[in-house]
Amino acid sequence: MHGTYGATDDWGYKAVENRLEMHDLHATILHLLGLDHERLTFRFGGRDMRLTDVHGEVVREIIA
Repeated sequence: MHGTYGATDDWGYKAVENRLEMHDLHATILHLLGLDHERLTFRFGGRDMRLTDVHGEVVREIIA
């Protein structure tokens, strides 16, 4: 099964529909692994950081 999500301009240069950021991709992958991207933190420079920073949403349309 092969599907698409979103669309690009006529030249394939930039996304024009259903644009995703890297944080969204990370959040979706972590969700598929059974992890909550908002609770997953790591210590860096004395601070607790998230892989998805304060951004990122699970894109449920590409999971289905």
